[in-house]
Amino acid sequence: MIAAAHSDGEGVVLGFSGGMDSCAAAARLAAQGWRVEAVTLDMTGDSRITDQARERATEMGIRLTVKDVRAEFAAVKEYFVNSYAAGRTPAPCTLCNSMIKWPSLVAEADRRGIRAIATGHYFKTVRHNGRVYVCRADDRIKDQSYYLWGLPQSTLERIVTPMGDIFKSDIRSTSPLRSESMGVCFLGGRPYAQYVAAQRPDTLRRGEIVDAEGRVVGHHDGVAFYTIGQKRGLEIDGEYALKNSAMRIVAIDAATNRIVVGQEPQLYYSTLEVASYNVVDIDELLSSHDVEVVIRGIGRNPEGYMRRAELIGDRLRITLGAPAWAPAAGQPAVFYRGDRVIGGGIVEKYF
Repeated sequence: MIAAAHSDGEGVVLGFSGGMDSCAAAARLAAQGWRVEAVTLDMTGDSRITDQARERATEMGIRLTVKDVRAEFAAVKEYFVNSYAAGRTPAPCTLCNSMIKWPSLVAEADRRGIRAIATGHYFKTVRHNGRVYVCRADDRIKDQSYYLWGLPQSTLERIVTPMGDIFKSDIRSTSPLRSESMGVCFLGGRPYAQYVAAQRPDTLRRGEIVDAEGRVVGHHDGVAFYTIGQKRGLEIDGEYALKNSAMRIVAIDAATNRIVVGQEPQLYYSTLEVASYNVVDIDELLSSHDVEVVIRGIGRNPEGYMRRAELIGDRLRITLGAPAWAPAAGQPAVFYRGDRVIGGGIVEKYF
């Protein structure tokens, strides 16, 4: 973690899209005395993004480099499509941050002999017991700490966080920019199912919708187009639908091409098994009783706290103080202690 404010013109490599947040980050860093060197990561080949970045950088008098990472980013898109095809719920932004975005900024900074790196993400960092942690931003609505649990200490040590103490409403009130990116960047505003179908036509495979007893109650067009907890868009036989109007998807079985529907109580689970985890201090996680577990980025289990964490082989088994709603394989489970992100991982199993 690097001190936020300098006045000696030290360089900082900033991930820069030319959007509202990255422009605000650039302006704040410059005001703090940093020599901002902007890098636009070309992930999709969309010239509108790179053209916007060049235009904004020119207006702000910032040096800009466009770095082509399309080959590396192809792995994120493949992961996204294959996850849905397997009945999982992917988290492409989490994977991109740990595998593409921040490593690319580190590599570019190293090439230039610069220590500090930054983005327009809303989060903070803090040092605690000799380690650096991602922390929640002051603006809890825009906070993006959930997506950064996979960053290693070697990266966190170099980060400057210009957006950690600023509110989006303040930026909107002063920025001449009015548009901002929303959703998954490579979808281009398309529904995710449309993108998946285009990349994997084999996912357009009609199958059965069954209830908990295995009775066929309807049909679907492909498991890739549904998620755990979904209520709308289910093609259920008329009589059954009338008697069970509150049905939601409670399980997806890609192997049999079946979707299982049930009632709301069937979506609550008290135990999560988490794989591919990154925890800053495993002893802290295993011994603490005030750890909040967050899934889906915008949700949390009702009481918010973990009762127990155990190491089971190469997985973490997390027992919750109150059941979590609709966990799904592939989702991140992120562990907070206060505002600190002490770790996270990918949900593989729940019961």
